[in-house]
Amino acid sequence: MTWRKHIQTKRQHLDPKLRAMSWLLGRRSQLSLPTQLLLYKCILKTVWTYGMQLWGCAKPCHTQILQRLQSKILRSLANAPWYVSNFQLHTEFGIPFVSAEIYRSYLLYHSRLAGHGNALVATPYTLPNVARRLKRRWPLDLYTVTGE
Repeated sequence: MTWRKHIQTKRQHLDPKLRAMSWLLGRRSQLSLPTQLLLYKCILKTVWTYGMQLWGCAKPCHTQILQRLQSKILRSLANAPWYVSNFQLHTEFGIPFVSAEIYRSYLLYHSRLAGHGNALVATPYTLPNVARRLKRRWPLDLYTVTGE
């Protein structure tokens, strides 16, 4: 099982929304840049971030589908030419890359679980001690990267 189909479906849900909002978020929009960013964060970003804690261990080639869309939207908001790097756009707008957003969301999710009233939910689960034949990441791999 891979998350490719799920992420592609998320991308397909974003296409009609983006087309409907193109007059607000496009290159010829009369709205100010902070207002356009607010619209992006409130309407479009909420679609692809829903349930991110579960599919956060998806392969990078699958999450790049959403990263490409996010970079195109930011480029359109800023009316930036082709030679402006995506890194510069992300840092200037203060919007993290998709992989950083997945990681942040996963850590936030686990910190909320630690304070949960149910003891079964509050205790972190452990991976079974099995040899991995495939190089797939497991959800707990995101949590153990920080060394917590």
